[in-house]
Amino acid sequence: MTQILIQSSNHQFEARPSQTIIEAAIAAGVNLPYGCRNGTCGTCKGEIISGEVDYGDYAPSALTDAEKSAGKALFCCTRALSDLVIDGREIHANVIPPRIMPARVERKEQLSHDVMALFLKLPSNEHLQFKAGQYLEFLLKDGKRRAFSIANAPHVDNLIELHLRLIPGGQFTAYVFNEMPEKAILRIEAPFGSFYLREDSQKPMIMVAGGTGFAPIKGIIEHMLHHNIQREITLYWGARAKEDLYQPALPEAWAAQYPHIKFIPVLSDAQPEDNWQGRTGFVHQAVLDDFANIGLADYEVYCCGAPAMVEVAHASFLQAGLAEDAFLSDAFSYAKPTPKTA
Repeated sequence: MTQILIQSSNHQFEARPSQTIIEAAIAAGVNLPYGCRNGTCGTCKGEIISGEVDYGDYAPSALTDAEKSAGKALFCCTRALSDLVIDGREIHANVIPPRIMPARVERKEQLSHDVMALFLKLPSNEHLQFKAGQYLEFLLKDGKRRAFSIANAPHVDNLIELHLRLIPGGQFTAYVFNEMPEKAILRIEAPFGSFYLREDSQKPMIMVAGGTGFAPIKGIIEHMLHHNIQREITLYWGARAKEDLYQPALPEAWAAQYPHIKFIPVLSDAQPEDNWQGRTGFVHQAVLDDFANIGLADYEVYCCGAPAMVEVAHASFLQAGLAEDAFLSDAFSYAKPTPKTA
């Protein structure tokens, strides 16, 4: 076992050789921020002050060589080879420890040509505690894991709702779409992630969803509505074409019913048959255009979608005045496609 000390807080925890820094922190109830847990999103980036580490496998876009040379590391894939002193942001909120439990597929509901809603039911004696916006992981028989954001709010505890996009060559999503029967029994572990509502903030919120990044944002908004939290929300949902906005009626209904919610869909590649009269281009650029005159210093951003979208949004929003700790993100990364056989 190695000892890991967080310099700024003096919090200390132990890590086994097999554990990443984030895995050890989760086990110890230490609340370091993280998202993807596979070195893609950069949410967990911190500093190695002293000690030896194995940086593991990560995406170069999430940790540049210059950052690594400056002592930065991605805690989700870095393992301690000696006692460490590290530094990084800690989240001051109650940590819900993840648990492994069985879940039954109650039903599947196709939301669009390539998005499926999956509804899971837990055993009658089980209850999943989580914060709106967090995610779960399926534990597959081959030892692999697949992560999906929880699309419902915690007060809706009879079923767990997930939104799965069919990934070309994706073994698990192809199974869900084409083979998985209702009443199938799966194993899940949850909750994970630091993408959830910061309830101690009163800042107006800009929410940016790309594709099925709408799922955790849906959970957060429904949680806020349930608890009558009336912070100003401007929701931007980016998609390629109109058919990729798979539940547009829901945010349209929020905007019609609640004066503090605005909904702005943005298409990057609208098709002629869409007859689209709305916003076009990249979703992060729509935000920059709308807030060009006033900047983002007084706002809090919740951003969820593909890593490239989250990365460019993060960089450009900081340039527009957003505070570093006011950018909350969850970047979706996908397992490598199954190779095609002849």
